Amino acid sequence: MIDTNKHFILIAFVTATLLLSSTSAFGFRCGRKIVTEDMHEAQVIRACGNPTTSRHLGYAVRGTFVPVRQSLTGGITVEHFPGYGQFTEEVVLTEFVYNFGPRKLMRRLMFEGGVLVKIETIGYGYREKKSK
Repeated sequence: MIDTNKHFILIAFVTATLLLSSTSAFGFRCGRKIVTEDMHEAQVIRACGNPTTSRHLGYAVRGTFVPVRQSLTGGITVEHFPGYGQFTEEVVLTEFVYNFGPRKLMRRLMFEGGVLVKIETIGYGYREKKSK
């Protein structure tokens, strides 16, 4: 029979492992849609509409692995990433800011190569002036 303390430690360890290994659940809601990291710019615009402001921040060089596919006998295809095969690519850095009004938080979204990589909360929004 397992001692109660050992049982508690085992449950705590498994829970901590699962929490640390889970993907980031940070995101926000636009109406009924949820925006999370790894979404494309087009998906975010479809969910939230056009941003209040957007700006091009420049370019960055990022490492990427190109998969190698090998066909084995029996119709099985294996995909692997060779350790020596790291390539670099230049990606566009873009920033979107969404202002949801004075009672909601504004969001700053950072895109690399059109893919959402970071979501930040930048304080409460503001009431936009109506143009005449």
